[in-house]
Amino acid sequence: MNVDIQSLGTFNQLAHEGAKQATQSLAQMTGIDAAVDVTKITLLDREDIGEDLAGRDFVGVQFEYDGVLEGDTVLVFDAESADTIADSMIPGAGEDPAMAQSAVKEIGNIMMSGFIDGWADYLDSTIDHSPPEYIEKSGADVLPEAPEAQDHRQVFVFKSEIEWVGESVNFYIYMLPEYEPLAEAMVESVDTEGDAIPIDKLQTFNEMTTKGTQQAADNVEMMTGIPTDAEVTQISFAPIEDVPKQIGTDTYVGTVVEFTGVPSGYLMVLFDEVSAVNVAEAMMPVEMESDELTEQHEAAIEELGNIMTSGFVDGWANVLQTSVDHTPPKLVHDMGRSIVDPLAAQVGQHQEHAFIIDSTMRTDDIEFSAEIHALPNEQELRAALDDLDVDRADETEADIEQIFE
Repeated sequence: MNVDIQSLGTFNQLAHEGAKQATQSLAQMTGIDAAVDVTKITLLDREDIGEDLAGRDFVGVQFEYDGVLEGDTVLVFDAESADTIADSMIPGAGEDPAMAQSAVKEIGNIMMSGFIDGWADYLDSTIDHSPPEYIEKSGADVLPEAPEAQDHRQVFVFKSEIEWVGESVNFYIYMLPEYEPLAEAMVESVDTEGDAIPIDKLQTFNEMTTKGTQQAADNVEMMTGIPTDAEVTQISFAPIEDVPKQIGTDTYVGTVVEFTGVPSGYLMVLFDEVSAVNVAEAMMPVEMESDELTEQHEAAIEELGNIMTSGFVDGWANVLQTSVDHTPPKLVHDMGRSIVDPLAAQVGQHQEHAFIIDSTMRTDDIEFSAEIHALPNEQELRAALDDLDVDRADETEADIEQIFE
């Protein structure tokens, strides 16, 4: 099956508008303004869904829906926000668990009914949904099991992040549709074959990046002696102006390179400040006296970022059978959005939407995590995928290992 960029953009906008309608309903009920921060379509492995929710407790509501689309949708609030939400509707409800649960359930019912009805209106068809089920769980357990598809280990997930303006309340809308009905709906929206991307090749590219992430993690271990695991790899699709929002406002240290060829674009290797100090010192022959970032720390990060980048870019080139070069790494130390914003602006000169390729890696030995973000040129990525031989995906691991010899 093929899906075109316009169709992905349309479905992403549809999810965004549904989230806006849901937040407007919330504002009317509570009197507190909420704004949709970012909406994106993500293709990722089933087992990785909800990884970004780890370590937190949530409450919310869940619906099953069926019709032209089938699956589950979930509205979740972090548990600390539940009392605030309940009190905004019924003063004092936050002190009564039963009243708080009732308030969350009522909010969720109104918000999510509008969200699903918006999809049905656009698709000019019927989508029925079950009564809301109240949920109270931790981490990814708050989400339903990902829908199974016989031939697909990866699934499309729609996710909206909503910020409650002026309050320390954030909440999320997850939509987990069954693969086949969604793919068929997207295919029906394809206008021009030349603008289309084969879904199976997009999945293969995602698997290829997953292997590249693990090899990069292995290389971190080789250089530092710290056992490092690749955790999540995903391809997201969002309007170009929303790309910096996905990185957030935390401060990062890392490297940025521009890669040229097919595809071209930018690649970032980013560490939070604590991780940067820890991994850099693991590479140094002597212990540093300062806990602050020094020129020696930055030099170590630059070296590590360069090797991780080379593995990614060269691994793509091997499997895609293209020539991909990259510039020397540029050290960056800034707020995430400030790092990404100029890169998104460059890519945005030629496209309205962007594919964002994200990977993370962590270790339990020390406080350490790293993120890899790639921002490829949309047209060139489409051309590379069009030429991709799916059968060569198994060669990725061997090729990348050769790079690190």
